[in-house]
Formats: sequence, structure tokens, C-alpha cells
Amino acid sequence: MIRLNAALASRRSRLSGRLSPRALGLAAALAALAFDQAHKFWMLNIFDVAARPPMSLAPFLDIVLSWNYGVSYSLFPAHEALTRLALLTMQGAIIAGLAIWMVRTQSRATAVALGLIIGGALGNAADRITRGAVADFFYLHTSLPVGPLANYVFNLADVFITAGVALLVIEGFFLPQERRAET
Repeated sequence: MIRLNAALASRRSRLSGRLSPRALGLAAALAALAFDQAHKFWMLNIFDVAARPPMSLAPFLDIVLSWNYGVSYSLFPAHEALTRLALLTMQGAIIAGLAIWMVRTQSRATAVALGLIIGGALGNAADRITRGAVADFFYLHTSLPVGPLANYVFNLADVFITAGVALLVIEGFFLPQERRAET
């Protein structure tokens, strides 16, 4: 039994040694970008969401097509080329800063979280470059006055960004400092 435990521990050590935080973060970024772009391609070209009326998935969630020319909640709309370039430049600088953080971190959880954020941000940036606006498909709504989530339109890239931020918060608040480098 002791020999089996030692063998399993050795195997885990070798596996974790191969999967560096940098590699995990890069894999998360590429996966998020690929899933987001594949989903957008499918929704726009195969499912043809533009030709369909809104479809209810739940009493609070519909499938729609909404073009977002700004950032979250369509803040800072960028309809003109110069404004879009400024928004893309700002987005690029933020992505670069997050990438530097991801490459330097020793925490696997932080690297994955940053990878999800970077992948989502790259997906939305790709939309801005190729389509002039970000394609959003999910409409979260409620008739209750609950604040900013009462009406929110988003896409998979936004889901990846939110999941990455949530993972950073969970790691920062709930994981002891000495365990962060191990995750």
C-alpha cells in the first residue's frame, strides 16, 4: 500500500511538473478564445440568430442578437473607426498586462483565471476587429428591480471573463497564502 501511494504521489508530481502555470494559463486562454469564436460563428452563420425572433430558454434568459459597440452595458460606444481603435488599444494594453501577470505567476489557479479572462477579452477584441462590434446572444432579464443585472446581454467571452474574475476572487479570499502557489 505504501509503495502504491508513493507511486501515485510520484506520478502526480511528474504530471504537475509538466503542466506549468504558464502552460495551463495559455491552454485556458486558447480554449476560451476557440469556444467563443466557434460559438459566435455557429450562432451567426449556421443557427442564423439574426433571422430569428428572440427565443426563451428560461423565464429570465432569452437568445437574441445584440451588437455591442462599447464595453459592458454598451458603455463608451465606439461607432467611428478612431474611437474603435482607441477602445482596441486600451483592450490590448489590458490584455498585455494580464498576460505578463499570467506568465509570472506561480499559482496554477491564478494562471487559469487569467487565461480565461485573456481568452474572453481576445474573443471580444476579435469581434471588434472583424465585425466592428461585439456579438452578444444571451439576454438575462427580470421584472424585479434588482439593479444592473435586471437587463444584461452577454456572450461566451463574457462568461469566460466573469469565471476568471470569480476564480481570482475565490483564490484571493478563500485560499491561504501558503497554498496559492500550489494550486
